[in-house]
Amino acid sequence: MEEYATAKQPLLLHTLTPSRLTLANRAFALVYTCAILAVLRRHAAAALGSATCLSFFTSATLFIADLVLGFWWFSAQAFRYRPVHRLVFPENLEKVVKRRDFPALDIFICTADPYKEPPMSVVNTALSVMAYDYPPEKISVYVSDDGGSQLTLFAFMEAARFASHWIPFCRKKEIMERCPEAFFGSNYSQSSETEQIKTMYENIKEKVEHVVERGKIPNEFITCEQERQAFNKWTEEFTRQDHPTIIQVLLEAREEKDITGQSMPNLVYLSREKSKMSSHHFKAGALNALVRVSAIVTNAPIILTLDCDMYSNDPKTPHNMLCFFSDPEIKSNLEYVQFPQHFHGINKHDIYANEIKRLFQINAFGLDGLAGPNYVGTGCFFWRRVFFGGPLSFVDPEIPELRPDHVVDRPIKAQPVMALAHHVANCKYEEQTNRNWGAKLGFRYGSLVEDYYTGFRLQCEGWKAVLCNPNRPAFLGDTPITLIDALNQTKRWAVGLLEVGFSKYSPLTFGARKMGPLMGLGYAHYAFWPLWSIPTTIYAFLPQLTLLNGVSIFPEVWDKWFLVYVFLFVGAYGQDCLDFMVAGGSFQRWWSDQRMWMVRGVTSHWFGLAEFGSKRLGIATHGFTLTSKVVDDEQGKRYDQGTFEFGVHSPMFVPLAMAAIVNLAAFFLGFIEIALKGGSGHMEPLFVQMFIAGFVVVNSWPVYEAMVLRTDKGRIPTKTTLISTFQAWTLCIAASLILRQQFK
Repeated sequence: MEEYATAKQPLLLHTLTPSRLTLANRAFALVYTCAILAVLRRHAAAALGSATCLSFFTSATLFIADLVLGFWWFSAQAFRYRPVHRLVFPENLEKVVKRRDFPALDIFICTADPYKEPPMSVVNTALSVMAYDYPPEKISVYVSDDGGSQLTLFAFMEAARFASHWIPFCRKKEIMERCPEAFFGSNYSQSSETEQIKTMYENIKEKVEHVVERGKIPNEFITCEQERQAFNKWTEEFTRQDHPTIIQVLLEAREEKDITGQSMPNLVYLSREKSKMSSHHFKAGALNALVRVSAIVTNAPIILTLDCDMYSNDPKTPHNMLCFFSDPEIKSNLEYVQFPQHFHGINKHDIYANEIKRLFQINAFGLDGLAGPNYVGTGCFFWRRVFFGGPLSFVDPEIPELRPDHVVDRPIKAQPVMALAHHVANCKYEEQTNRNWGAKLGFRYGSLVEDYYTGFRLQCEGWKAVLCNPNRPAFLGDTPITLIDALNQTKRWAVGLLEVGFSKYSPLTFGARKMGPLMGLGYAHYAFWPLWSIPTTIYAFLPQLTLLNGVSIFPEVWDKWFLVYVFLFVGAYGQDCLDFMVAGGSFQRWWSDQRMWMVRGVTSHWFGLAEFGSKRLGIATHGFTLTSKVVDDEQGKRYDQGTFEFGVHSPMFVPLAMAAIVNLAAFFLGFIEIALKGGSGHMEPLFVQMFIAGFVVVNSWPVYEAMVLRTDKGRIPTKTTLISTFQAWTLCIAASLILRQQFK
């Protein structure tokens, strides 16, 4: 247990409790490791003693598959070594730190496309944090618009006016859901004042959606000369890829008051300079521009990063965060407080496993017991100091105004402040500063998953982190409602993770030296996540193709090795299910989670691995692909009903459909052949292959349904079905010819 204590009396701000499953996990890990080593030894011996090319190929292939699975399982033990759970006591906070002494807070929200990330969604996120139960003059919200869109700026100009009504309304009514869209979509208490605020919000929403639909701002929507001048900065030559820096201070705490006379938070819009001749480093570059601009304008000691669709669900969240940052026992090397990602609108059984409970909660509890959870890109409060070197190795920025201890004492609209802010947002700025930004300063460059990579590098410098998981989720976000969006998201992650795993900063080498072997293994588990595609694909096709030809490649039912395979399968799935249920999940959602692991293994992980490999060979390059936040009504309805959404032809759907077809054919044809040859006696040599094929068939029901039974727009396109069927048939024929040649 960790306690905060003053000189006079102890005050508990947070506690830490180890998991009760720790000893059981360690004992099970020892036994399970022995079983894995035994199976690997068996495969190796079988390969070396093979009498035919076929037996060597199958044994070697299964050895590779089980070796990757073994590494995957072994690295996951870092999360089970010492999982912990923390509690916070924010009711004690103001007994330790007076409200007037709360540190200032800079909040970063990034958006990049007004059509994939609707401006009203970004506005709702910003309004939810502007209405925090926190001194408003200490809150500064920065919106980074990498889409360079005047539509987004217009939406925030409207939001700034609405905020002067919304913030005091939330304060007066003590509202918990301070995201307007979420509040008005709930069972709120109706009153004349509430209806007035709702009408105001709906008018703004209608105006913004009208502007986005038309793609331009009507003259009648521009209410003053200041707005006209702001929008005039966009010229005909102004494009998303090539434009100057745009900074608009929409609200300034020193000047702006709400309708009750209290200060408003600062609200700053930024669209950093872009040039086709300069690298902009995607989201990491946008965040570093925000670090520099915010340092010039407000320089708050604490920074919160939020995804544009991840709104605040609890106005007391900063108090929970301060329970850690106010503790001198851990503050000296505390880099960030990470809140788990939670999502609203997930259907009953979470068919795409969008909850990603293992990444955001289960594994995070495990890392929290070591040096701290990994940074997941949103819902994270940073100590600004961490972006300037390790706890004992401060890296001085190129100008003193960027130092974390620099005191800002001028109005943020002052001409010198704005001039310097424009300067540090210049696309050539980083190139003129020895390229320290992204390497030694700020968020790190070199990976599409800048969140994972930045958290990893900061912890390698000696910083620690904590996970804060209160009963009420601190933030709620959107999730993909189509399979292709969910897979594209994980494909992007796969490429970015491999960039780290096969770099000079690989967690297996650099990470293990800097953080210790357990933290290195934990980060390596993620870095080599896409390699999961290798065993998944092997077990999706090899046992089934041999089953179709009556060739046994696993032990018979009465063989002692059969029990080892049963133990490995039941042990892995049983432990995974137990972890999931202990973390508050349901069996149905666990089933969806394990199914999506298989789906990703033969789709997004393979394509991510191929894209990474082609880039390394100089064959192709990749970019940052946004996940669409726009919800189609029909798609939304099917998602709510738990129906998989395919709808479009995608190369990623072809191997998925092929695996479903091959497994279905293998299971039923194998069953028929066994029945014709005399029943159970002939089944024993092929039981494991029959079980694997049957297990995949059960998991593939949504694929069969989408190929054959459905007629809606979300079904698998006929083109995809025909291509997959032809390739599955070709694969089966080729395997049959090879096997017949071997057994002549």
